[in-house]
Amino acid sequence: MWHRRSEEFSISNIRYLSRHKGEVNCCAFSHDCQILLTCCDDGRLYLWDAKSSKLLHTVSGHTGPVKWCVFSRDGQLFASASHDCTVRIWHAHSRSVETVSFSPDGMWLVSGGWDTRALIWSVQSGEMVQDLRGHTAAVQSSAFSSDSQRVATGSWDRSVRVWELRDDKEVVTLQGHLGNVACLCFSVTGILASGSWDGTVRVWLPQQHTCLYVLGGHERVWVRSLAFSADGLVLASTAEGDMVRIWDMANGKCLKLLQGHKDSAYGCVFTPGGELLTSGSDQLDVHEDRDKNIEE
Repeated sequence: MWHRRSEEFSISNIRYLSRHKGEVNCCAFSHDCQILLTCCDDGRLYLWDAKSSKLLHTVSGHTGPVKWCVFSRDGQLFASASHDCTVRIWHAHSRSVETVSFSPDGMWLVSGGWDTRALIWSVQSGEMVQDLRGHTAAVQSSAFSSDSQRVATGSWDRSVRVWELRDDKEVVTLQGHLGNVACLCFSVTGILASGSWDGTVRVWLPQQHTCLYVLGGHERVWVRSLAFSADGLVLASTAEGDMVRIWDMANGKCLKLLQGHKDSAYGCVFTPGGELLTSGSDQLDVHEDRDKNIEE
């Protein structure tokens, strides 16, 4: 005999999720019912622990009200639709995401974060293809090799790990840093550089498990960014409270100190041909007032 399920419902233990700043338009549970996803007219999505009602993460990116949200069946992705005329697909790390990198061939994407995992995604299908586990603390940095066959991850556990894509080869673990590994960069020749909160840059031959150079000069400051030139002959590094440094990979010596920013140099990148190097800072440059007057 048909039974009316509505008769079994009762109201008890009501919990209010009250961090939204506008109308809540849609809710969705992950397939394992561990996470509740909500979207709102404030342009954000909210991830909640379904048992404790604790807010796990707020996701921003849409520029208009978010009207719909849904999890993929495996819980690794969720999608959102907004009045800003976009649909977005988000990676579903269980905690904050610190790093993301494309492979040079454009086929793969790696993401890593506070959940200690590095996830490899197929760019074409949007599916997760590898879940790289081994770090014991947050994954803060990542980089693909120039042939797109390997990916390196740097962690708050002070180690660097080099993984073979779609292969069961042993993971190469590189240890030596005394602080979090904040940035990574492969050269075209397969050399790997890592920068750390310990103020050093280490240059590795990962297949030989060997540290080729320890580059000093950034003592007691956070190395923020690394970039190899197109030919791999020089390495640029930036750090808090320091200038841009150019290193010779033939001998590990510092070739130049580039002074230009008023304070810390953060990000740096070479142009694809290697003719130019660009660096960024959190402070206004000394020439900004002059440039502003010229524009006026």
